[in-house]
Order: sequence, then C-alpha cells, then structure tokens
Amino acid sequence: MTTPVETLTRNVVENWGEQGERWLRELPGLIEEMAAEFEVHVGEPYRMTFHWVAAATRKDGTKAVLKLGVPDGHLDAEAEALRIFDGQGAVRLLAADAAKGAFLIERADPGVPITVADEDALVEVGRRLHRVPPPDCSLPHLRELRGGFERYVDGPIPRRLVDRAAELFDDLCDSAPWETVLHGDLHHGNVLSAGPGQWVAIDPHGWVGDPGYDGGAMLYNPDPERRDPDLLELVPRRIEALARHQPVERVVAWGFVMGVLSELWTVEASGQARTRALDVARLLEKRLD
Repeated sequence: MTTPVETLTRNVVENWGEQGERWLRELPGLIEEMAAEFEVHVGEPYRMTFHWVAAATRKDGTKAVLKLGVPDGHLDAEAEALRIFDGQGAVRLLAADAAKGAFLIERADPGVPITVADEDALVEVGRRLHRVPPPDCSLPHLRELRGGFERYVDGPIPRRLVDRAAELFDDLCDSAPWETVLHGDLHHGNVLSAGPGQWVAIDPHGWVGDPGYDGGAMLYNPDPERRDPDLLELVPRRIEALARHQPVERVVAWGFVMGVLSELWTVEASGQARTRALDVARLLEKRLD
C-alpha cells in the first residue's frame, strides 16, 4: 500500500511534470511560509491525492485546513466556487493566496467522509450547492472539458466509447434544462461530516452547466482504482437516487459520459486504463437510448 506522500508525489509528477517536481522540492519551505502568512499552527497532514493538506489552527482557536497546490491557476475556480457557496453546503474559504496556490479553509469536524450507506445525503449536498450563477461569476463552462475527448488519439479505451461519449456530452450541454454552479467532483471523499446529520462538500472544481454533471462521479466512487464488483453492483441503486431529481435518461447519459471522461483523464496522466469509471461506462452503455 502506498503512503499519502507517495500518492501525492505520483499524482503531482504525472499531472505537472517538471513543474510538479519543482513544487515538491520547494514544498517544505512553502508550508512554513504559508503558516506564517495565514498565522496558523500546522498539524499533521491528511490523506493526500493532488494537493498537500493538513490540519491548521488559528490563534483564536478556529479549526482550519491548510491546502497547497501547484500554483498554475487550477485552484482559482475552487476558491471562487467556495466564495459563491459561502458555507451553504460546503466549507468556507477563510483566506487565500492564489499566486502561491495556497488556501486556508474551514475545517469540517469531525470530518469523516460520507459512506456508501449515506449516499442519499451525498445527493442532497449536491442539490444544496446548485444555484444560479451570480452576475459576476467567472467560473468556466462545462464545455471546456470537451478537450478531454478531443485529445485522445488511440489507446486502451475503445474508440466507440470515446466518440459516443463526446457526442452525448455535447447533446447534454446543449439540452440542459437549466444551468447552475457545480461542484465538479462531487463524490464520497469530497463530502465530510460536520456534526450529527450534517454534511459539507470540500474541494470543488468549480464549473457552470447542467446540474446532472455532478451525479457522474458518484457512480464510480469511492476509490475508483478498486475495481470491486460489489461497488459496481450499486450503480442501479445510485441511478435511482439521482433520478428522484432529474430524468433517469439524463442520469444514465451523464454517468456514461463521466465514466469515459474520467478514464480518459487517467489514461492521459498515466497511460493506463485502470479504474472503475470505465467499468461503469461499459455498464451504462447498455442503457443508452
């Protein structure tokens, strides 16, 4: 089993190359620098995937989380989304230094990730987050994700799946019944407990578009690299839960599209098709009209 630091290192190098390697080398100094700038005491790191995250405490005792990422602008949308959500269904943004890829975020307490048993709450968190974009919203539109299909030339994902998913992606964006601010990566690991019966989202990617998009990640999580048949068998139940709030055919279509797109991102970063997202896409292909 890989350690959190090994996972972070692998993902950062796969996704940011030399820039990521340089950021990893400079990370110890950056942690000290941001602790001083935000005036916090930094505790132990959490489990990490693409960003360095650790518990932090302000001088007044406020519990927070220090989050650091490669400063290439990819975290700007997260900061804006958290400002728009303003603590309603998501943690609050307490401070940010965009140039250094650094955030100080409200800490969810006790902060336990949502489980398969609580998935109805996951659906409800998404509904709380979805709101009309404010007039000054600069979040990108989902259509910018189409490049994930266009960049794929050849590899381990069947071309028919990629072409069909790209076509469906366009159709779903064009036919959206309404558009909202989206979390963009709404899954079990990104929804945490904040007290009895309370759940809040963390780590939004920040998009604008069809709210059905946010259901896709739920279908191939948690832990997509664990290709567990028992988790795959949960897909019909999950579709039923999401279909209480939108047409089932759109739930299935977005699930298929997101399964393919997620696996395309994995192949782009690692050269391998290795996650349950592709298994979900194959399963849902049979249900497409």
